Amino acid sequence: MGRSDPEVPRPTRSRPPLPPRAALAGVLVLLAACATKRPVLGDLESELRALAEPHAGRRIALVYLALDGGAEIALDPDASFHAASTMKLAVMIEAFRRADAGDFDLEAQLPVHDEFASIVDGSPYSLSAGDDSDPELFEARGATRSARELVTRMIRRSSNLATNLLIERLDARRVQAGIEALGATHGMQVRRGVEDGKAFRAGLNNVATARDLAVLLRAIARGEAASAASCRAMLEILAGQEFRTMIPAGLPDGTVVAHKTGSITRIAHDAAIVDPFGPSPYVLVVLTAGFDDEGEACAAGAEFARRVHAAHLAQCRT
Repeated sequence: MGRSDPEVPRPTRSRPPLPPRAALAGVLVLLAACATKRPVLGDLESELRALAEPHAGRRIALVYLALDGGAEIALDPDASFHAASTMKLAVMIEAFRRADAGDFDLEAQLPVHDEFASIVDGSPYSLSAGDDSDPELFEARGATRSARELVTRMIRRSSNLATNLLIERLDARRVQAGIEALGATHGMQVRRGVEDGKAFRAGLNNVATARDLAVLLRAIARGEAASAASCRAMLEILAGQEFRTMIPAGLPDGTVVAHKTGSITRIAHDAAIVDPFGPSPYVLVVLTAGFDDEGEACAAGAEFARRVHAAHLAQCRT
């Protein structure tokens, strides 16, 4: 199956500057723009299913969720996929929830090291800069970095090293309990950090479902995953995502997308809040497995995003 979680940097697309920091409640008020309108999505679900048909032999799951509560489309939402780096979304949420509770200091300086203990038997394994999408962090071995910086690198650059350093402090079992408390109870499992070869060979992998990822993103967008200030901070981190070849690639230039990607061999995912600071945000999650060419998987996800976005805007105009 190849490496257990690294991502390769992809070309970025420019984003407009984020609006000034404000209470998340102020953002949520904007949902009223579509809240009084029932969705007019026509045959979008049939269109999306037809779009998936040519990819026989591959697996595709999708959830579209209008955050005004007006529309939802789900294609195989509870199918289990290797989570790849989408599990880092759950780690970020746990860090901010614990910070809100006074149980974790985001400004604390954490020692940077690259050796960790396998969940199978406690034996050591190491991460390699050559297999990480954020090799720069390895230059800090023996020094410290703030927990906040590690969270940001984990999301925006999908740093495996930052992820393992955070999970070492936060505990994967507590990360799992946290997402279940938010309603992610449809099969998503966060068991460990990344690159734990013994765990991988034992089948002890992190797994995700499109529905659970959508539940977590909706909780962030609505200010329910943590405090309002923490949810706003998470949105801003997600909006700085550097890998933008799936969902953002199918949207008009300048569209703000707060999202987390994940890719390994024959796996490519993207889980997003589209237009998170605008009048009609929505969640879109696309999970894929079985594509030999990652570019083809990303192109398929981008086309799903294009169709959903057009229908979402049309229903808001009616």
